[in-house]
Amino acid sequence: MYSSAAKVDGQGVGSAYSELIDLLEKHYPTEINLIVNRFGSADVSHYHTIDPQFYLSTFSPKSGRKVGYVHFLPETMKGSLQMPALAAKVFNSYMISFYKRMDALVVVNPSFIPKLVAYGIAKNKITYIPNFVSKKEFYPLKQEQKNKLRAKHGLDPHKFTVIGVGQVQARKGLFDFIKLAQQLPDVQFVWVGGFSFGKMTDGYNELKKVVDDPPANLFFPGIVARQEMNEYYNLADLFLLPSYNELFPMSVLEAFSCEVPVLLRDLELYHSILTGYYEPAVDVVQMKAKIEHFKADRQALGELKDKAVRASAYYNEDHMAEVWREYYTGQAKLGR
Repeated sequence: MYSSAAKVDGQGVGSAYSELIDLLEKHYPTEINLIVNRFGSADVSHYHTIDPQFYLSTFSPKSGRKVGYVHFLPETMKGSLQMPALAAKVFNSYMISFYKRMDALVVVNPSFIPKLVAYGIAKNKITYIPNFVSKKEFYPLKQEQKNKLRAKHGLDPHKFTVIGVGQVQARKGLFDFIKLAQQLPDVQFVWVGGFSFGKMTDGYNELKKVVDDPPANLFFPGIVARQEMNEYYNLADLFLLPSYNELFPMSVLEAFSCEVPVLLRDLELYHSILTGYYEPAVDVVQMKAKIEHFKADRQALGELKDKAVRASAYYNEDHMAEVWREYYTGQAKLGR
């Protein structure tokens, strides 16, 4: 396994990487000899990030079957980082070159398969394997515990609370999240996450002003350690991710696992992986109306919670452990 995702806190790539490492260590402690970030001989080399030193390692005959994890494409980087046009062009070219160096690719959303094919990558090299989260890490708490947690974090235990999770950046729909907080002063809004890439973040200056001086009903706790995130999900009556572009957001799976009802901007890429599990909204006007609806109608909110429970059961850890075992075994055979 090769990854530098853990070096930058508060990003989904790191969460997905940690979940997979934990999964393999738990289910196959002896069957799979797992080596992390140490160059050497391997049956399969799985690259989670596209670092230059990892790229160079692909030229070694000892690396075995090379598998790349596709967490982003050039089009998904828009609205994430601010880069000069030339730098962005060079970076995007490098990204695709990295993927083309791989013997096989794994995508977390099937909608990315035709996009990779359009970049000149053979379709038969690409496999869809969805993200997952561990129920051991993310689980629902009882209402009494939730009320205590709200008091602990300075929130009103009795006010309807909407939680969003992710990096503070324009792509995540933060400006709409802020607008909703301004338009719904009787609702508590919490955005968990920070500027993982500092001033390179798209929209940094404008977003920083709001983070430093938010409306009274909007809270920014910043980047939170992964082991503490279960508390934050359990603060929510409703989880909202207004992102304009995603792959398969770990935060949504984590919310599902905590049995929190989920409201998402209705992106086409969700349709093949999440349809039936979330409430869709096309824009901030619909988001506002639906938040007001679920705030007033607890039965409807309960029905949306039931969908989250079903989603959590579908993307379960044990099933995904077997999927990954079969995939790695198949790749190792192809590399011999």
